[in-house]
Amino acid sequence: MTHLEKARQLRACTDVHFNCCQSVLVTFAQEMGLTEEQAYDLGSSFGSGMRCGSACGALTGGLMVLGMTHYPPEEVDSFRRKFLEDHGEINCAALLKKSHDAGIPRKEHCDGLVFDVVQMLE
Repeated sequence: MTHLEKARQLRACTDVHFNCCQSVLVTFAQEMGLTEEQAYDLGSSFGSGMRCGSACGALTGGLMVLGMTHYPPEEVDSFRRKFLEDHGEINCAALLKKSHDAGIPRKEHCDGLVFDVVQMLE
């Protein structure tokens, strides 16, 4: 199973909720040397922009994956800049407002950000 297939499976799960950060972290748990349960727990407080509309959970999950897999700081900065360039914002509340104004349902919007981050990490 590819990383994107794994992320799609997690986002489609209805019996357990995976927030955006958890969806990215669990997808890359093995590469980070974590169990899926550890990755799930690690990301638990980073959904909905750190639970307060701040930095996007998919983005923070991606940054954690890069940190745990020892990417150089300049590549991490490039990753963050690309996310900002592609989406125009990094904060969850602003991203959600933008998608709401465009008529995009929240789940569809958040799934798209998760899938985009997973593809960027691949």
